[in-house]
Amino acid sequence: MNRKFVAKSNFVLRRVLNTKESIDILKEFIEAILNIKIQKAKINPYLFKKEKNLPAEENFGIADLRIQTIENEELNIGIQMIDGEHILTKMFIYFAQIHSNQLEYDDNREIAKTITINILDFIFTKETNYHSRMTLKEESMTDVLQDYFEIHIIELPKFKIEMNTEMTLKEAWISYLKGENIEKAIKKSEKIAKLDNLLKKYWKEEVME
Repeated sequence: MNRKFVAKSNFVLRRVLNTKESIDILKEFIEAILNIKIQKAKINPYLFKKEKNLPAEENFGIADLRIQTIENEELNIGIQMIDGEHILTKMFIYFAQIHSNQLEYDDNREIAKTITINILDFIFTKETNYHSRMTLKEESMTDVLQDYFEIHIIELPKFKIEMNTEMTLKEAWISYLKGENIEKAIKKSEKIAKLDNLLKKYWKEEVME
């Protein structure tokens, strides 16, 4: 994984990305991973405010956003990196956290579908593809559960790209997260370059406690 954020990765990226100035970075990343187009995106700040009151094992997650696609669909998006044990449990707890936090919105938004993006620096599933998607579907309920639940899993070790191959935007983001072909990824995307500069600035100014 990219060494600029491997230590306390969720903490560092949460500090860097949860600002109005960084919403364009999050927007491009989400569009690239989920293959959607976003017309509006808003960071939900209450998780950032509550983090000091959360136990260490619950203090995870990079960003929690409410987005509106160009098709006018509203979605809740959560992004986190996962390591350690109890991976599936962490995925479900994080999903539940992001989905249930809609009850705390103060602008009368309706409850919408929640999608979480989980980034892993190890192999977890039996899928050959580095990007897998998990949904819930109960036969007796047709698509009711699927309308509210979607989990994406990015397994960085499974991602491979040839050095001389032209990168897609998604491949550039995954390469940067993995810490491979970083300069090529930066050249592909101004938003990745912006994130890289923000991370350099963060570590330059970081004070050891």
